[in-house]
Amino acid sequence: MKATEIERKFLVRDDSWRDSASCPHVLQQAYLHGRDQGSVRVRLVDGCSARLTIKFRTTALTKEEYEYEIPVEEARGLLLRATGHILEKTRYRVAHDGRNWDVDVFAGAYEGLTLAEIEMASEEETSAVRPGSVAR
Repeated sequence: MKATEIERKFLVRDDSWRDSASCPHVLQQAYLHGRDQGSVRVRLVDGCSARLTIKFRTTALTKEEYEYEIPVEEARGLLLRATGHILEKTRYRVAHDGRNWDVDVFAGAYEGLTLAEIEMASEEETSAVRPGSVAR
């Protein structure tokens, strides 16, 4: 399925967002091919579902995204073909100021890193009220 993705990511400073967190999912993901203009990613969610995503950058903030459900066993095989580290993280949904943020807490090679991302309606949308622990 084709979609347009406009997102911004921010570094998270502390754990104050956890009071508003829900819907945790454990993700394993790997990039199978990546360049400046696009990437191919496989993602395993909670060990029981999987997706293959192809992204093409169209502008600085916007990407065309094609995403497909794939069998879990195929995803596990594709993870072994990663071009870099297999990323391990737990993703939480955080409702803040009428918007939903995704907060990723990394494990494995990137343990200690926490990022928050938000989908934007357009590239012109420059501000979203960030949860208190999200760096400015």
